Formats: sequence, structure tokens, C-alpha cells
Amino acid sequence: IQGITELFPISSLGHAVLIPAWIGGSWASFISDPASPYLTVTIALHAASALALFFVFRNRWFAMFGATLKSVRSRNYATPNTKLFLMIIIATIPVGALGYAFEEPLQNLFGDPLPSAIFLTINGLILISVERLSRKTNTLATSTNSVINISEHITPSSAVAVGFAQSLALFAGISRFGITISAGLLRKMHHSVAAEFAFLLALPVIAGASLLKLPELFTPELRHLAGPVIAGSIVSFAATYFSISFLVKWFRSKTLYPFAIYCLLVGLISIVRFL
Repeated sequence: IQGITELFPISSLGHAVLIPAWIGGSWASFISDPASPYLTVTIALHAASALALFFVFRNRWFAMFGATLKSVRSRNYATPNTKLFLMIIIATIPVGALGYAFEEPLQNLFGDPLPSAIFLTINGLILISVERLSRKTNTLATSTNSVINISEHITPSSAVAVGFAQSLALFAGISRFGITISAGLLRKMHHSVAAEFAFLLALPVIAGASLLKLPELFTPELRHLAGPVIAGSIVSFAATYFSISFLVKWFRSKTLYPFAIYCLLVGLISIVRFL
């Protein structure tokens, strides 16, 4: 579930809240109970998703790292890979700062199933609205060519906009990937361009959040969970890998509408269930 919902535009956090509620549990109690390993295991699954993201886009990341090092030496920052790397840094700053400041208060405030269901419904409405608006305003070519130099379509202002939009995923039910690609579409990017930028932007956010809490996995109290954590991480890595492969192909020619419908259905049914 983590590997799929983390990158599909359907909110992994929303599902983390709603699924336990549907089967009689409580996400809030899982994360608030000091004896519960739930949050720590979730960190490991997120770390596995981050590794899968890096593995799939490793050539792009290595190209960006190499180009940026050369740019520092030559003081020429106009190369496409260097520009893209700088845009990722710019876009990561807002979500990193806001996440550090507000993640815990917002999760405590909106971590119940009803608010999550409402935000999941809102997520579906956002995806539909953005699709309709982008069809009217997007003037970029609708080429399905997978080799698109996304640095040509991303400016500092669009990077900042995408970064702030990503912060909305602090609300359980709002998809980080969905809101990020939506912001890209509103900035007149093609679906495949916005999707690839969203994938690249997801790595530092997921990896950063995981690394901050990863030491908790190695406490003596959790050593007995090594087997389940490793097994879950392997599954999360594989699910994330195949999710990325599917979505990269999907957004070359298709839209957000199916995911929007899913969010609306699950959100509305959950609202009725938890009212």
C-alpha cells in the first residue's frame, strides 16, 4: 500500500488514516502509543520508496550531480542539468521548512478519518479542476516523446509554486504527487514534464523525512522487528518501482481523471461512513 499510494495521486497519508479506521483500528492511536512500532516501521517503508525513486531516476540524478560540480568549477550555471538541480533545491525549501514546522500539529489536528476523507474528496476535486483548466490554458506541445528536457519548462517561479503546493500534502488526504503535478500543469507544463519533475522532487522530501527519523529503527526495543521491517521494505521498494514505471508511461498520453474519480468515490463513501 505504501509503495503504491506514495506516488499515485491518491494520498498515502490519507490511506494510512482511513484503512485502519475502516478495519476497526485508529491511526492516531498507532502513532501516539509509545509502545507501538507503527510509525517506525512506516519510516522504513518510506526509506525504501526513496531508494526506489533514486534507482529509477539514477541516471538523471548522476547527470545533475556531475553537471552541477562542473558548473561550480566553471561558474557556468546555465547547463540544463544544473538548472534542473537548482530548481529542485528551490522547490524543496518551502515544503521542507513548512513540513518541519507544521507536520506534527497538522497530523494531530487532521489525523482522524473524517477530516482525511474530506481532504481526499477535495484532492479529487483539485485533480479534476486542474485537468479542465490545463486543457484550456496549456499551450505546450502534447508530444508523447519520453525524452523531454524538463529543465526547459521549469522556471524559478514555477519551482517555488510547486514547492508551496507540495506543502498542502501535510493535510492527510491531499496527495503530494497529485498536488505537485497539478501545480506543474497550472504552470503550463505537459503531463509528462510535470510528472517527472514531481518524481524528482519527491526524492529529497521523502528521503529527508526518513533520514531524520531512521535512527529510531536501530533502538534495542525494535530489534525483534528486523525481519518484518526488511520484508516490508523489500515489498515497498518493489511496489514503488513498478508504480513509477506505470505512471511514467501513463502520463505520456493520459490524464489525472481516473485518480480523481477514485479519490471522490473513496472520499465520499468514507465521509458517509465516519459522519
